[in-house]
Amino acid sequence: MNYEVIVSCAVTGAGDTVDKSPLIPVTPEEVANAAIEAAKAGAAIAHIHVRDPETGKGSRDPELFKEVVDRIRSSDTDVVINLTSGMGGDWTPSDENPSMPGPGTDMIGPLERLAHVKELLPEICSLDCGTLNFGNGNDIYIATPPYLRKMAELTKEWGVKPELEVFELGHLRFAKQMIIEGLIDEPPMFQICLGIPWGADHSVDTLKVMKDELPGEAVWGGFGISRMQMPIAAATVAMGGNVRVGLEDNIYLERGVHATNAQLVEKVIGIIDRMGARAVTPAEARKKLGLRNA
Repeated sequence: MNYEVIVSCAVTGAGDTVDKSPLIPVTPEEVANAAIEAAKAGAAIAHIHVRDPETGKGSRDPELFKEVVDRIRSSDTDVVINLTSGMGGDWTPSDENPSMPGPGTDMIGPLERLAHVKELLPEICSLDCGTLNFGNGNDIYIATPPYLRKMAELTKEWGVKPELEVFELGHLRFAKQMIIEGLIDEPPMFQICLGIPWGADHSVDTLKVMKDELPGEAVWGGFGISRMQMPIAAATVAMGGNVRVGLEDNIYLERGVHATNAQLVEKVIGIIDRMGARAVTPAEARKKLGLRNA
């Protein structure tokens, strides 16, 4: 059981959810405000993607990240900023020639994936620890061992804590290998990501298996998507972990009712409170994670 829980809020993501909920933050101002509102509701960490303001599609434009981060930092709200580094690994083979990229491909190298992280130096950035079939089409997310080693090396050099996102056991195995190789500072920070097709299923049994494979010194969290967001959050706290909620992973407060990020944070903190635990402050989260601003 974890009695002092770090709550992260993933405020927008990059998925095709804009047409599914009117409450998805799209513009930099909306994303920043969502992070601030989540922090005021009790989240210690805001996990941030950006979107093209015109199309609503996920973006990796450093200027959009900069506007979001500047808005958060200039506010009077304390929150640990966690920027995604997952954009730029999308590959869709061409129908005419599968050896060539097709529509939807956005494939760049490790340094370019981290361009916004280098410029803005958040306290945390995510690091997706392996390749994954993404959905039922031909879409693949690619993160190779050389790319991941280089990204880990760079974030360590810059003093940014990598959040090791693991979507299945192979990802977790490689993340542990990077720790062995000295590429990740202690304590390592893991996020067990459940329910994304076709990664590990969002079940309590799967969570337990993956939790048991974590290194003993890890500070870890877990999340499930859609209707399993709150059940997995409760199970994660019971198993000793931290939690993540937010519109990146689930757009509903209850059946048929669209949620805001702040409402999801309030709901999970209510669960944490009823379990006899509490949500920690950003300052406490920094100490727990060994962040540079602790």
